[in-house]
Amino acid sequence: MPRIIALYRHPVKGFTPEQRESLTVMPNGRVSGDRVLVFRYADAPQPNELGWMPKANYAVLSNTPGVAKAKLHFDEARQRLSIDFGPGAPGVAEAGLDEEGRRKLAQAVASFALAQEFSPLHGHPEKLPLRLVGDMDREHFHDSAEGRVTLFSRESLCALGEALHDPDMDGRRFRANIVIEGVSEWAELGWAGKRVRIGRLDFEAVKPVVRCVATHANPVTGERDCDVMNTLTRVFGHEKPSFAVSLECKSGGGVVHVGDEVTVAG
Repeated sequence: MPRIIALYRHPVKGFTPEQRESLTVMPNGRVSGDRVLVFRYADAPQPNELGWMPKANYAVLSNTPGVAKAKLHFDEARQRLSIDFGPGAPGVAEAGLDEEGRRKLAQAVASFALAQEFSPLHGHPEKLPLRLVGDMDREHFHDSAEGRVTLFSRESLCALGEALHDPDMDGRRFRANIVIEGVSEWAELGWAGKRVRIGRLDFEAVKPVVRCVATHANPVTGERDCDVMNTLTRVFGHEKPSFAVSLECKSGGGVVHVGDEVTVAG
């Protein structure tokens, strides 16, 4: 029986995910605490009526791959964010989410980004100062306005890793919420339109997730070390560089746990 082997949420879009034993899916279908904060450029336009903007307006992996090196911890109870920038970097920035704390954290991230080889901040002073925006209750900064749960299988990860000569490929580079095992490789890409039951929650698989250059960034080193997108299309024949499937919750919310069984129908 297919089952969950790992769960992740990403408090700050584009930064280190937290590995969890359980995730709460809210009634709106999003994971609680997932992509609720982001470092926004000063010249970004105002969000649309959904409170959503494309990721090009933020300091994230797709434009600043070095942020993968920054290890993040969010203390939800104390509303404090800690970012460890690693050896040779500014050290650890830690602050609360009041106005002064947000300013301190944003300044630290800007300094770190400017020290990286790739960053839109180079030569673009209009993007400064960065602003840390969002909160745990209302905001969301997913790659689409819908903000659905995403899932992939260990089997698909292993197949891709083998093609890229990386048998230990780190699945965190794909920024998903749920990792399962017990299906054939790429099976999840064929689930669109089917009902997926995970533990006690019911989902509908919507569509495969088309990937971007963010997946080329190693989640430990921050280096663009492999060509995921072309491998997915040229080696595996995907029409678009797809990895993982998006899920729409049909149960009104609830909790999923590591070890929960997964069944697909329809």
